[in-house]
Amino acid sequence: MNLAETLKLALASIMAHKLRSFLTLLGMIIGMTAFMVVLSLLQGFSAYVDEKIAGIGSSSFTVQRFNFEDFKDTDSIAAAQRRNKELTFDELDFIKERAQLVSYIGAKAGNTSRDVRYGTETLAEVSITGAEPVIGIIDNIDVEYGRYFTESENNNSMRVAFVGSDISTKLFPQGDALGNEIMISGIPYRIIGIQVAKGTVFGQPRDNFVQLPIKTFGANFGGLKWQRAPYFVVMAKDGVKMADAVDEVRTLMRIKRKLPTGEKDNFGIVTPDAISGLIGSFTRAFSIVILFVPGIALMVGAIVIMNIMLVAVTERTKEIGIRKSLGARQADILRQFLFESGLLSAIGGLMGLILAFVLGIIITKFVFPTKIPWWAAVIAISVSAAVGILAGLFPAWKAAKLDPIEALRAD
Repeated sequence: MNLAETLKLALASIMAHKLRSFLTLLGMIIGMTAFMVVLSLLQGFSAYVDEKIAGIGSSSFTVQRFNFEDFKDTDSIAAAQRRNKELTFDELDFIKERAQLVSYIGAKAGNTSRDVRYGTETLAEVSITGAEPVIGIIDNIDVEYGRYFTESENNNSMRVAFVGSDISTKLFPQGDALGNEIMISGIPYRIIGIQVAKGTVFGQPRDNFVQLPIKTFGANFGGLKWQRAPYFVVMAKDGVKMADAVDEVRTLMRIKRKLPTGEKDNFGIVTPDAISGLIGSFTRAFSIVILFVPGIALMVGAIVIMNIMLVAVTERTKEIGIRKSLGARQADILRQFLFESGLLSAIGGLMGLILAFVLGIIITKFVFPTKIPWWAAVIAISVSAAVGILAGLFPAWKAAKLDPIEALRAD
């Protein structure tokens, strides 16, 4: 019996018992849907991190007081607080003058929130940060209206502000934010620029901020120290590897701080890869656990298929006897039942994949971005078919081993 005939027999057997076949498929559909939805959420989360947090592919990194490893336990935090000094503008100038692989470097400061007022309207807990004008280039800031700071405005500590779109739309619903003054802690700041709307990251708004020239920020918010101490954002030159630029800046910082060879850095350097690696280390562990739960549903689907195939063998004992008496070999019977279970499972997997895709669109629209890569779809169908074949192996072997004379006697 050739493969085409075997496939035709398998399809005919599935269509002959539509309700039973559907109920059999249901276990595989639910299992595959659950598995693929969870996988799409994990993939979507990873892509989300790459795009909006880690900035994979960018050539910028930060120099700050602490590194990620400084926060692994309370002892490490205490040691880092004693060892690591706040960054200074002298160190920034030292790097600017000597770095050969750096295109731009600038300081930022923040970790402050205040109420922002215009007229009778007030926005509570708005993020207030300070930045040097070069940050507009390094961060590739998208300006919707107006402009970013100038060196003159920063050097003269002028009270000008670059704001997020939330400030513009909520305090100035008529669209006249540009050129108007907002009040922060009783001090007026003139809006000179509005950023293009960025949306949210993990539900946290990225448009609810006010950014001031860093010298203005330092003068009006208690100085650039403690939680408001500056950190540096560095952009490597075109064609320079990120790792080379990082090594150069690290070396210059160590020289400036007179750290002897072998002594640990008393500052931190954070790259996009470090951020994505940190998040990846958190997600990898619970990804296995999360995928294990829908994996159980797939196993239950396989058990259902095995059970139904065993019933099918019992029901079709006489048919198997007739086929064997007419010359069908054990391999033909085995192949027929394996095809049937594999096809049944593959159809269930395909329907589960389609349902997961539809659910993914809905989840992306209303909750969180999801992503089903093409390789995952191929693997899903292949795995579901393989699960069906494995589930049908014992029933198929049982059918192939039936004695034709005993089978013909069956009622």
